[in-house]
Amino acid sequence: MIPFIDLKGQYAKLEENVDKAIKKVLMHGQYILGPEVAELEKQLAEFAGTKYCLACSSGTDALLMAMMVMDFKAGDAVFTTPFTFFATVETIALTGATPVFADVEPDTYNMDPAKLREAILKVKAEGKLTPKAIVAVDIFGQCADYDAISAIADEFGLPIIEDAAQSMGAVYKGKRAPSFGKIGCTSFFPAKPLGCYGDGGAVFTDDKDLYDIMYSILVHGRGGDKYDNIRLGLNARLDTIQAAVLLEKLKLFENEIELRQQVTKWYKEELDGVLQIPVVKEGNVSVWAQYCPMSPKFEAIQAALKEADIPSARYYPIPMHLLGAMKYLGYKKGDMPVAEKIAETIFALPMHPYLDQATVKKIASVIKSVVNK
Repeated sequence: MIPFIDLKGQYAKLEENVDKAIKKVLMHGQYILGPEVAELEKQLAEFAGTKYCLACSSGTDALLMAMMVMDFKAGDAVFTTPFTFFATVETIALTGATPVFADVEPDTYNMDPAKLREAILKVKAEGKLTPKAIVAVDIFGQCADYDAISAIADEFGLPIIEDAAQSMGAVYKGKRAPSFGKIGCTSFFPAKPLGCYGDGGAVFTDDKDLYDIMYSILVHGRGGDKYDNIRLGLNARLDTIQAAVLLEKLKLFENEIELRQQVTKWYKEELDGVLQIPVVKEGNVSVWAQYCPMSPKFEAIQAALKEADIPSARYYPIPMHLLGAMKYLGYKKGDMPVAEKIAETIFALPMHPYLDQATVKKIASVIKSVVNK
């Protein structure tokens, strides 16, 4: 069977070094905040081009830490996209703030800056909530339009949190994610372009004060020592073993990003005109966390792929504003027409750096057999 994400193939390339790195941690026994964690933070900050990086236990905790340090609270409006994974919206709601959605672009699936501005103006006109921040998402590995979003953020005096859970290492006009906005957040869930062997995440910032407070939040709101708790915090540390794994994977990462570009070129050669394929804007380099085309025949395509032992998936069949957990916000079908249309027909094909051209052709031939009927 063709793997959807080939973690075993990647491990085969790293096996000796990863095993040595894990054994080193087992030998020194510093399983929590060991030296590998600090080294990983240093290398990640250099890679992303930020002054500070703080590794943590998941991408969700990275988002929550960013929102806690920004002091999101009841009565605040936080603007984000309806087309994302639930963690983006869930963490906003957990702080007591109110998620406010701005529809997305039909080709990149990222937040539409014009719709963002409309959403902010609407909240200000209604006067029930206080605009607090923007949480921009880099969906499927491509950065959002940060020039346009930053201009709007500046216009209304709103900080940006970058949800780069899927875009670690992506490039937007010469800068890498997650270096956009006040704080950038990423995930090292195993299926991510840079993933560990369990849960993991990180926050990135150039602001020393924010970094210091997030470090406190990371460890139960600690002050001078672990029993001097000066704020409410989390237990959100990254395990040292996961940091050791990531340090080895980071050595391959730039090459793997290049390999992903080749895979998507093959997909484009085979599927352009057959499906509505994803678009990468000029000046962007996507890390292709997922490869998600659209087709009204997606159900038949997925059935044919399954018959041929080719896995597929769907990201995301229900936009955030229509989820049961978000019913209290009062949105209804039709409020986010672009996101809703995308959700109706989008699906995901196998995507990883070690797909070869013959495999892409095999996947495409099955799709063509359905579409061209």
